[in-house]
Amino acid sequence: MVGWLKLALPLTALAILSTLFLLSDRIDPEDALPYAEVDVEERAREPRMTAPTYAGTTSDGAALTLSAEEARPEAEGTPAGAKGLRLQLDTPDGGRTELLAATAVMDQAQRQIVLSGGVTVTTSTGYRLMTEEVAARLDRSGLESRVAVTATGPAGDLRAGGMILSQDNQTPGAYVLVFKDGVRLVYQPGG
Repeated sequence: MVGWLKLALPLTALAILSTLFLLSDRIDPEDALPYAEVDVEERAREPRMTAPTYAGTTSDGAALTLSAEEARPEAEGTPAGAKGLRLQLDTPDGGRTELLAATAVMDQAQRQIVLSGGVTVTTSTGYRLMTEEVAARLDRSGLESRVAVTATGPAGDLRAGGMILSQDNQTPGAYVLVFKDGVRLVYQPGG
């Protein structure tokens, strides 16, 4: 009986394996998965990066992180730009400022990036600002908006013609958020 099983079991295994390959579905090479559905010619004409990230430290010790959905390098007559930008500034005093913008343009001469298209600024001190444009310094900690700013914060609702976030000249290592040009504050006591 052992002799017959030595012959029958390997033959049964071969029969099972052969039916596995003989009865399987045929592969159609036309049904192959596409790797990318992009226009290669358009990418060659308009180069861009998807989901780029930049991280660095400013001269005054703040950590600066930039990330975007898409970035385009500088080309003939057009500066480098980005879409869906997120900027995070962590200052040495423990403060954090986050900016979200629809678009951004790099200004190499001024060493800054200009965020536009409905910029939202959120600070760790509790302020939430809305403005159309903010210029962020890349070499040192600094944000500036020269257009109207609407903010909500610990003091209440605020409107101003502009704002500046920079290092405090009076107290080294501290940072201040200054509203300017016709500031209107609706104070909400208590909270």
